[in-house]
Amino acid sequence: MHLNPYGEDAVNLAADLANRRPATAGELADRCQAAGLVLDRPVTPQDLERTHAVLEAWEKVVDATGDHERAELVNRMLTESAAYPRLTDHAGSGWHLHYRDDRQPLGSVLFALIAVGTALHLVGRGMHRLRRCAVTECTTIFADTSRTGRQRYCSQRCANRDAVRRHRAGRAAGGMDSRS
Repeated sequence: MHLNPYGEDAVNLAADLANRRPATAGELADRCQAAGLVLDRPVTPQDLERTHAVLEAWEKVVDATGDHERAELVNRMLTESAAYPRLTDHAGSGWHLHYRDDRQPLGSVLFALIAVGTALHLVGRGMHRLRRCAVTECTTIFADTSRTGRQRYCSQRCANRDAVRRHRAGRAAGGMDSRS
């Protein structure tokens, strides 16, 4: 069975790129290949610029305050990025769907991949499953792929840090009440 590459992998790649923006076309190529993308052509500075623009649009989806706003932003990305779905075996690894025309530069490929992947992630797992870490000073974006759909933190480290902070705040509030 060949799984469709859109969905979880696409939003995780988007989060990775958004959290630590690639500085060069070479870095973008390396990180995309590490994520499993097959690059059909050289990655250019224009691809890097396009990717940064895609990530800016995608971060608006992440930061949307409601389901309807989030859906509208994803729909806008889908309209601007995706062509009709097509079957391809371009890498010789099995037939799968692409939501873009063939021979597109990486910036356009990432736009379609991120837009379609985000849409599939949100409708498949829930509109709330794309967010920033709950720790105020942490701005890390993550896709909630947990079984329960209640992930609030980007990492165990941030979850622990917030638990310690809440514990200390509770003790301080409790100590103040006993003195009154």
